[in-house]
Amino acid sequence: MREVFEYIAQNLVDEPDGVEVEEFEEDDGTVVIEITAAPDDMGKIIGKNGRLARALRQIARALGTREGVRTNVDIVDEITPEDDEE
Repeated sequence: MREVFEYIAQNLVDEPDGVEVEEFEEDDGTVVIEITAAPDDMGKIIGKNGRLARALRQIARALGTREGVRTNVDIVDEITPEDDEE
């Protein structure tokens, strides 16, 4: 599942090398996909009014249904140490 989201996210942004996708399973069995992109590309992952984020979650839900698991997509705004000082 991670590969699908990595492919989609890398094709949405200007800096494909800045995209990171992690997949892990929570205690309740939910598969979580975390997508991180370069700060300038976060808007391209989220989309206008969150439309792309909703579409990514729908894709995850469809893939999860096919595999028999619950899924969740998190779009993570990476906080750098410089941001913490402000």
